[in-house]
Amino acid sequence: MNAIPPDKRFRGKIKFFDKDRGFGFVTPDNGGRDVFVHISAVQRAGLPHLEDGMEISYATEEDARGRGPQAINLQLL
Repeated sequence: MNAIPPDKRFRGKIKFFDKDRGFGFVTPDNGGRDVFVHISAVQRAGLPHLEDGMEISYATEEDARGRGPQAINLQLL
């Protein structure tokens, strides 16, 4: 996996994550709209799970369906 430069990463907290439905949202520390996070990003990061309130860093990419940014390259803080 290619390293994401620090200036392209964001920090935030998990607002909620529904493991049964496979998605949730991150509230960015710098404000702005919540960012979608899919279970596939959690799995690719090798994380066992996400819980409400966890602090993470992440990069973003546009959703393939045009729904806005989604969190990728997740790392626990």
